[in-house]
Formats: sequence, structure tokens, C-alpha cells
Amino acid sequence: MFESLISSAIFKRATDRKLVEITVRNIRDYTHDKHRTVDDYPYGGGAGMVLKPEPIFEAVEAIKSDLHSEEESGALPIILLTPQGRLFSQQIALELSRHSHLVLICGHYEGVDERVREHLVTDEISIGDYVLSGGELAAMVVADAVVRLVPGVLGSSASAIDDSHATGLLEYPQYTRPAVYKGWAVPEVLLSGNHAQIAKWRRKQTVIRTAKRRPDLLDKANLSSAERQLVEGLQKQ
Repeated sequence: MFESLISSAIFKRATDRKLVEITVRNIRDYTHDKHRTVDDYPYGGGAGMVLKPEPIFEAVEAIKSDLHSEEESGALPIILLTPQGRLFSQQIALELSRHSHLVLICGHYEGVDERVREHLVTDEISIGDYVLSGGELAAMVVADAVVRLVPGVLGSSASAIDDSHATGLLEYPQYTRPAVYKGWAVPEVLLSGNHAQIAKWRRKQTVIRTAKRRPDLLDKANLSSAERQLVEGLQKQ
């Protein structure tokens, strides 16, 4: 599953330029029985299977032993992807991008043995209030959001700054050529060459779009008094 992610455009460029390195480990490689068993029935009964603690602990210990220093190993974030974790956001992606190494553990089946949570994991992340078949897709979402924030990965450092949620608000509308298509024209201000006016228009559109689509984000947003008045007017409408 991870091959498609690692070989995609942004990831491939980042790994080719040695800006990031992504290693996928199969926990079946850390089992000791002929069937390479990684799951078992839950104690106390119930539906489904639970991932066993031994292969997960041993996989993480192997990763730690490969790191170059005790400092890297000791401060290593070990993140479990689970519906019970804190809700992933752009701010968490930025927080994680500041670490030199990350370990993402993909939950599966009915989850993992609770001792993994209690004695190994340092953080738990959910990508939304729904349930997937496994944590692989969630891990890819987190990896993609984090890697694009690593300096040098994107073609322009401004690309990540202007993204939706990067400032706590939604991104302004974007246009490209042609200037008129099927009678629909690009806003004149974007063709003016006046960068101050363009920045002002974009900021206003950011506030308007957020107010219409995600008003919940405005509670924590850093808005000027004029922008607050704009939001109040939109809310009255």
C-alpha cells in the first residue's frame, strides 16, 4: 500500500533529494512462530482480533537501535493511528514536522493490546470521526501532511503557508488562464499587478470563505476589527 505513496511526485522528489527517508516495516517480521502471528482473540471475549504487543514492541525497539544517538532514540515520537486519538490538524502536522524522526504505528482489526498504548506509544492520532479497516491510510494522510512541511520539499516555501488551515482559515479562491472562460471572468484585481490590493482581496476572500464554509474556525482566528465586522455582517445575512 505504501509503495504508491512513496513513489508519488512530491515524496519521490523529497526522497531522491534526501530531504526525507521513509521506511516501512512489517510487524510480521518480528514474530517468532512459523505462522508469523500478529493478532489473537481478545481476553474476555468479543468480536474481532487484537494486535499482539510483542511484534509491535520489537519492531519499535529495532527502529530505535538503528538511530544514530541515544538522544534521537529517547525523544522519538511513537504515534498510534487510532479513532481514539486526538483529531489531526494542520497545527499537529506542523508540530510533527519539527521532529527529526517519527514512528507511525498502524492500528488494525479491533485495535492493539492496551499495553502498547500504556508503555510504548507517546501519542495517538485520529484523522476523523469514522472507522477505517486499518491505520495504513491514516498513516499516509499524516505522512503526506507532515512531509510537505519539511523545508525544501515543496517548490516554494510559500505554497504551504497559503494552504487552507495553515493560518487557521480556509484558502482564498485561485484562478489561472484563460482570463475569461465561458463568459466567467477572473476578478480584475488579480490582473492589476497591484500586489498590495491583491493581498488585501485575498485576505478578505479568506475570511468570507471561512465564514461561509467553516464558521467554527473563526472562534480561534486572529481577525482585525474590520474583519470581525465583515463576519458579523455575513452572519446576519
